[in-house]
Amino acid sequence: MAANTKSANIGARLDRLPNSGWHIKMWLITAFALLVCWSNAIGGSVQNVLLNELHWLEPGSTLLAMWGTTYTAGQLFGALVGGPIGDKIGRKKSILLYEIIHIIAMIGGAIAPNVYVLYIFRLVQGFGLGALLVVLFAGFTEYVPGRNRGTWSSRNSFIGNWSHPVSNGIAFLIGLTGVSLNANWRIQYMIPSILSIIAALLIAKKFPESPRWLESQGRVDEADAILTKIEKEIEASTGKPLPPVTEAPKPVKQLPYSALFKGKLLRRTIVGSLVLIGMNTIQYTLMTWMPSLLVSLGYDTSQSQFMTMFGLFGAPFGIFIASLYMDKIPRRVTGVVLLVLMAVLGVVTSQQTSMTPLIVSTFLLNTVIYMYVCYASAVYVPEMWPTSAKLSGSGFCNAIGRVSNIFFPFLVTYIAASAMGSGGVFVLISIVAIVIAVCVAVFGVETRGESVEDIGNVD
Repeated sequence: MAANTKSANIGARLDRLPNSGWHIKMWLITAFALLVCWSNAIGGSVQNVLLNELHWLEPGSTLLAMWGTTYTAGQLFGALVGGPIGDKIGRKKSILLYEIIHIIAMIGGAIAPNVYVLYIFRLVQGFGLGALLVVLFAGFTEYVPGRNRGTWSSRNSFIGNWSHPVSNGIAFLIGLTGVSLNANWRIQYMIPSILSIIAALLIAKKFPESPRWLESQGRVDEADAILTKIEKEIEASTGKPLPPVTEAPKPVKQLPYSALFKGKLLRRTIVGSLVLIGMNTIQYTLMTWMPSLLVSLGYDTSQSQFMTMFGLFGAPFGIFIASLYMDKIPRRVTGVVLLVLMAVLGVVTSQQTSMTPLIVSTFLLNTVIYMYVCYASAVYVPEMWPTSAKLSGSGFCNAIGRVSNIFFPFLVTYIAASAMGSGGVFVLISIVAIVIAVCVAVFGVETRGESVEDIGNVD
């Protein structure tokens, strides 16, 4: 573990910057890139065409079962491998690398001649997106001040999580145009490909390399030059001199990948993994089993679809609420409170037998779950790492979270088929939430308002 002796005091200089048009520009570029990389968001609508219209997939077939597994496996390895690569080559280069991989895979999927070739590209799509999400969320935390880092990151999550309703809305509009079904699903791939090319061009032209990362690599002169340019841009836009730098330089360490599994970072690796296991399993359970719960209560398919859709409006509402309070409440308290609320609402939802209270409880449960999604994936896990290991740590935890999503459905299916039925699945949500709440309360680290450099002090 080596520390750079030469310093441009990058962290203190970035943290004292006032909110400005430069921060808004960085946020909008990042948020746009998150919004349009929706190869995952069109998975359901594309599968529907291939299964029910073109019959590339058949009910009960192994290929159909592999539709989600293949993509999840790609995301898992993308997060696991993409993080260390990003810590090695930098934030800007890694974003562009994963954008290119993802774009090529989406275009490849769009022109796939058969389902077997499509599956190869679907695996690569998962890899590209898994790596890209790690860099976009975790890398972004290095550009914004510690005092409102959670708010900026929550705004990213708010915009990015509109990808599902936007992409499904576009799929609906494509269907109204009367194009052939064989063209329909291919167009669904081409639209995000084109939009992602625009995002990549914006990143290439407007997105600077992270000065924090450059300093952690010993490239202090480059870091100072980039930050000086940023400071001049902000002074010109605000018309005011910047606040003075009052904090002394802090040592910036270079950490190997193995540092994630020992000392203080091991604790963060465990907590971060558990936080994302909770997010993935609970979100999966709600999205997958809510229609089944409704059907088991006697509602027909159209009623269950309407009720599920209404409940899902809690998703953007929850993330919006999270962006308002994220920097006002300690991170550990936020995590524990949200997990306890999910546990309570999971039980409440499982007990509802009439439409109105069921819609209300589902809406509230969705709201809290997506408040937690914002907290876990956009704020807490990305920000808990030293700069030189930020993407590696965040990527590893994301990979573990996705591993749980491969095995958890088997437990969910077993419980749903037991005497407990679909209601028991929601009790399972509550149990998972309580276990992880205890772990966050006991072992979690506090990061709210802390500078990246103080968070990275693992001595």
